[in-house]
Amino acid sequence: MVFASLEFLFYYLPAVLLVYLITPKKLKNALLFVSGVLFYSWGEPVYVWVMLVSTLIDYTAGRLMARTESRKKRFACLIVSIVMNLGLLFVFKYSSFAVGVFNSVFGTGIPDPGLPLPIGISFFTFQSMSYTIDLYRGKISVQKSFVNFAAYVTCFPQIVAGPIVKYGDIASELEDRRVSVGDLSDGVTLFITGLAKKVLLANTIGEFWTEIKALDYSTLPALTAWIGIIAFGFQIYFDFSGYSDMAIGMGKMLGFNFPQNFNYPYMSKSVSEFWRRWHITLGSWFKEYVYFPLGGSRCSKLKTVRNLLIVWLLTGLWHGASFNFLLWGLWFGALIVIEHLWLGRLLKKLPGAVSWLYTSSAVLFGWVLFDTATLSDAWSYFAAMFGGGGSFADYGTLAIISESAISFALCIFFAYDAVSNYISRIGGDNSRVVVVLRPLVTCALLIACTSYLVNSGYNPFLYFNF
Repeated sequence: MVFASLEFLFYYLPAVLLVYLITPKKLKNALLFVSGVLFYSWGEPVYVWVMLVSTLIDYTAGRLMARTESRKKRFACLIVSIVMNLGLLFVFKYSSFAVGVFNSVFGTGIPDPGLPLPIGISFFTFQSMSYTIDLYRGKISVQKSFVNFAAYVTCFPQIVAGPIVKYGDIASELEDRRVSVGDLSDGVTLFITGLAKKVLLANTIGEFWTEIKALDYSTLPALTAWIGIIAFGFQIYFDFSGYSDMAIGMGKMLGFNFPQNFNYPYMSKSVSEFWRRWHITLGSWFKEYVYFPLGGSRCSKLKTVRNLLIVWLLTGLWHGASFNFLLWGLWFGALIVIEHLWLGRLLKKLPGAVSWLYTSSAVLFGWVLFDTATLSDAWSYFAAMFGGGGSFADYGTLAIISESAISFALCIFFAYDAVSNYISRIGGDNSRVVVVLRPLVTCALLIACTSYLVNSGYNPFLYFNF
């Protein structure tokens, strides 16, 4: 079950929310735990145990850690937590890739395990590990209630696609939270806004990328190739940020304040800035638990370069087990290293349009690696972008331009902060115009999204496989 589905919108979410609001305070976390397991089981009944095992491992490690003052014993508990969680990740996400590489290198014939990837495993294992790491560091207090901890790990709004919420971010809210009318209103508005981004923008523009991606790259006109990858860039942004907005909105309805996950990344004027604005909670996780422990930038230039490349190699692997994702991570890691060493200073001196064009081009090249099946496909697509298909445009290109013009215009408009700037200029969320129009626009968006979901069969979720 996904958020952008009629079953979730009109059955699951209203039912859970209604029961949640009338449930006594002491039982709310138990309801969250049960509803999270039910939500996950709906889409992944076979592997719900993986999420529960990860939860139990880290809860037990935390309790054992709290019972001893011995640094060695606390460290042993932490190591068990990390090894077990990463072990689950390796078995289900990376074992097939590892076996394939091993067979290729050594000429062996080890069978491919072929295990299906449990939904959201990269999200809930990282989230759960943040608890034991921060507990070991003394940054948070132990959670004695298994139900409360399980409610944190299995909280259905962000279990399959984030944001990745560190335990310390919502520790106090797990113990005591209240839902005001304002919270409900803001949560519903943000949820429907995210739904519209996913359904009306991501799905619509994504259909053009799906069409272009299926063509023969060896004869693909250059302009068509550029239109296709730009369409994917918008699709993945509105798809993922839309889901993040829906998760944050549902969090507000339940009394939680989840962290922001996107901040208009396509406005960025450097790759480093782009990644400060894109999937913010993942970047924060790697910075907090990998980059800083390695020494961050508080060491020699050579070690800083090493630290950045390690983080970005792991970021690529987090997204998927393939050479495409590895190269995708190293591509951005290399660019960020170059910006750190000298290019960043130059970009600040260049006209903003030039810096933006460099950043946008670099990101688009990255998306080619991200969404093609193999490195060979990626190279073929790169070649098409630069004329390898033999032509600049054809009649098919003109047809795509005419069909996609409105979708592109809407995506360009909403990918930048024009709306939020306008709201700020007229007095913010409490201005008369916003107070009057917001409920009307929200209702109109819900009707439009419902109509789309009823009538369209195209409704992918790009981050479902991470």
